[in-house]
Amino acid sequence: STMEETDREAVATAVQRVAGMLQRPDQLDKVEQYRRREARKKASVEARLKAAIQSQLDGVRTGLSQLHNALNDVKDIQQSLVDVNKDWRQSINTIENLKDCFCCHVFIVVFYIIFFLFLFAVLSVPEIVRETQDLIERGELLQAHRKLMDLECSRDNLMYEQYRMDSKNTHDMNLIHTYFGDMQKLSEELAKQLWMVVQRSLVTVRRDPTLLVTVVRIIEREEKIDRRMLDRKKQTGFIPPGRPKKWKEKMFNILERTVSTRIEGTQADTRESDKMWLVRHLEIIRKYVLDDLLVAKTLLDQSFPPHYDIFNKLLNMYHQALSTRMQELAAEDLEANEIVSLLSWVLNTYKSAEMMGNSELSPEVDVNSLNPLISQNVVDQLLSKYMSTLTSNIIGWLRKALETDKKDWIKETEPEADQDGYYQTTLPAIVFQMFEQNLQVAAQINEDLKTKVLLLCLQQMNSFLTRYKDEAQLYKEEHLKNRQYPQCYVQYMIAVINNCQTFKESIISLKRKYLKIEMEDALSSSHTSMDATLDIIAKEGCSSLLDEVFMDLEPHLNELMTKKWLMGSNAVGTICVTVEDYFNDFAKIKKPYKKTMTVEAHRRVVVEYIRAIMLKRISFKNAEERKEGAERMIKEAEQFRFLFKKLAAGSGEDTEGLCDIIEAIAEVIKLTDPSLLYLEVSTLVSKYPDIRDDHIAALLTVRGDASRDMKQTIIETLDQGPSQPNPNYVPIFKEITVPTITVPKLLK
Repeated sequence: STMEETDREAVATAVQRVAGMLQRPDQLDKVEQYRRREARKKASVEARLKAAIQSQLDGVRTGLSQLHNALNDVKDIQQSLVDVNKDWRQSINTIENLKDCFCCHVFIVVFYIIFFLFLFAVLSVPEIVRETQDLIERGELLQAHRKLMDLECSRDNLMYEQYRMDSKNTHDMNLIHTYFGDMQKLSEELAKQLWMVVQRSLVTVRRDPTLLVTVVRIIEREEKIDRRMLDRKKQTGFIPPGRPKKWKEKMFNILERTVSTRIEGTQADTRESDKMWLVRHLEIIRKYVLDDLLVAKTLLDQSFPPHYDIFNKLLNMYHQALSTRMQELAAEDLEANEIVSLLSWVLNTYKSAEMMGNSELSPEVDVNSLNPLISQNVVDQLLSKYMSTLTSNIIGWLRKALETDKKDWIKETEPEADQDGYYQTTLPAIVFQMFEQNLQVAAQINEDLKTKVLLLCLQQMNSFLTRYKDEAQLYKEEHLKNRQYPQCYVQYMIAVINNCQTFKESIISLKRKYLKIEMEDALSSSHTSMDATLDIIAKEGCSSLLDEVFMDLEPHLNELMTKKWLMGSNAVGTICVTVEDYFNDFAKIKKPYKKTMTVEAHRRVVVEYIRAIMLKRISFKNAEERKEGAERMIKEAEQFRFLFKKLAAGSGEDTEGLCDIIEAIAEVIKLTDPSLLYLEVSTLVSKYPDIRDDHIAALLTVRGDASRDMKQTIIETLDQGPSQPNPNYVPIFKEITVPTITVPKLLK
C-alpha cells in the first residue's frame, strides 16, 4: 500500500509538470524527452514492487516454521514441570530438615563478615590514632572527632560483644581497653582543645564563630552518644569506660570558672599602690561584664542551639560570680570611702543603665528580677562600719583642720580676706567642704544614709565648736603673756570672729541642701546649741579685741578726772584716736559682730569714764573748777558721741543714751546752788536706778562742797523715795565699783 501511495504521488507530480509544459510553448520540444524518462521510472518502480512482495512471502514462511518449533518446546517444558513437581513432592521432608542448617550457614557468613570488619578496624587503630592526632594538631577538630568516634565505636562494640559472651571475663575486657588506650589520650587532648575554645568563647565568637560552632557540634555529638550508651545500659547493663562524658556539663563548668576568673582578674591594683584601687576595680568589672553580656546576646546566642539558653546561663554565671566577689570585698577591712564605693556600686550602679539596666540588654535582662548581690545583713554591717569609721575620720579631720588653722594664727602675715574684704581663715571652707564631700558620697547610696551622715556631721560640728572656743581662749591667753606676739593677733582674732558667722551660714546652707523638712524639728536643739556656742566664741573674741584696745587706753584713762586732766590734758582726744584706729582694723569684722563690737566699745568707754569719776581722783575746790570740769565732761561726752556715731554709721545703733549719762553727771557737778543738789541727784537716780549710794557719795565727794551730813541726808532721802526706772534702760553703774570701806547697797 505504501508503494501504491508513492506511485500515485509520482503520477500526480508528473501530471502537474506536463500541465505546466503545455502552458508554455517553448517547452513542447522536451515532451518526448520527458516521456522516455517517465517510462524508465515506471519500469524501476515495478521492479522494486515485485522484489518487496517476494521478500514478504519469504518472511511468512520463516515465521510459520519458528512457531512450529516453539510449540514443540512448550510441550517439552510442560512435561519437565510435571516431572519437577513430582520430584519436589517427594523431597519436601528433606527440605524441612535442611532449614536449620541454612540458618546456621547464614549466621556463620554474617559473623565472618562482622569479624573481618572488626579485624580490619582493630588492625587500623594505630594508623587512625596517628591521623586523629595530626588532625587535632592542625585544628581540624570536627574531622578529628569523627575519627575518634569511629575508634570508640570499634572499641565499644568489641567490648560489648565480649560482655555478651562472658561478662565476667575482665581479662579480655582489660586487654581490649589497653589496646585502645591511646584513644583515651586522644579524647582528652581533643577535650583540652575544646575547653580552650570555650574559655575564649567571647573572643572566638567575634573572630572565628565557625570554630565555636564546631565545638558546640562536637559536644552535641557526645551528648547523643552519652544518651545512647545510657539507654543501652538500662537494657543490657553494659556501658563503655569513660561514659557518660558529660561534655555539655563540663562546658558550662568551664564557662563558670572562666567568668569567675575574669571577674577576679580585674583587680590590677592594691590599696598600697593606688588609693583608688577599688573604684578602678569596680569600673573595670562594670565595663567587662557589660561588654561580655552584649557579645553574648548579639553573637554567642547564635552559635549555640536554643535549648542551651546560653545567654541566660551566662547571665546567671556573671551574677553569681559578681555576688561572690562583692561578698569577698565586703569581708575585707575596707576604709570608709571604699565602703561607700562598694555599696554605691552594688546598690545603684549594678542595676543602672550603665550596666544591667542597659537598653541593649533588654528585654532579656530584667533588673527587677535580679537578686541582690549581697544580703541586707551584709549591707547593714557595712553601713554600721562606715558610720563608725566616718565618725573617727571626721573627728580626726576636724582636729587636723583646727591644728592647721592654729598654725596660721601665729603667722606674721595678715589672713586672707573674702570678696567683701572681711578677714577669714580657710577653716570653715575646709570643714564644710569635707562635710559636703561625705554627704554627696552618702547620697549616692540612699537617702537614709545621707540623713545619718548629716546628723553625724552636725553632731561632730557641735563638739568641734566647743574645742574651737577653747582654742580661741588659749590664743588670747598666750597673747596676753606677750602682747607683741603673735604679730597679727588682732587680724587673726577678727578672722576667728568672722568664721563664726561663716559657720552659721554654712550650717544653714548644709541643712537646707541635705535635710528633709520633716527632720528639721529633730535638729532644732542641736542648731540652737551650735548658734549659742558660735555667739559665745564671737562675743569672747570681740571682748578680747576690746581688751586689747583698753589695755592701750589704760594710761589715758588713768589721766581722766585728775589735776592734769583739769588743766587741759588731751587724754580723751587720744582715746578717740586710738579707738578709731583700732576700728579701722575692726572694719574687717562682719556686720553682725561689728555692730556688737561698736556697741560694746561705746559702753565700755562710758563705763571707764564714769569709773574714773567714781575713783575720786579729784575733788573740785570751788565753783569755778566745778564749772570748768563739768564743761569739759560735756565736751568729752560730745566727742565720744561723735566718734561712736561715726563708727556706727549705717548700723542703726542709738549712740545718744550712753553719753547722756556723762552729761547728767556733769550737770550734778556743775550745779552752783547746793540747795538744789538733792533735786538734781534725785533726777539722776530716777533716770539711772542702778546708781548705788556709794556712787552718789563719790559723786558728791568729787563736787568737793558737800559736807558729810549733807551727803547722808541726800542719800537717806533718796532711799525713801520711789524709783520709776525706764524699761529700756540697760544698767551700767552696777559694773562700777567705788573704792570705799562702806558696804554698798542698791537704791530702791
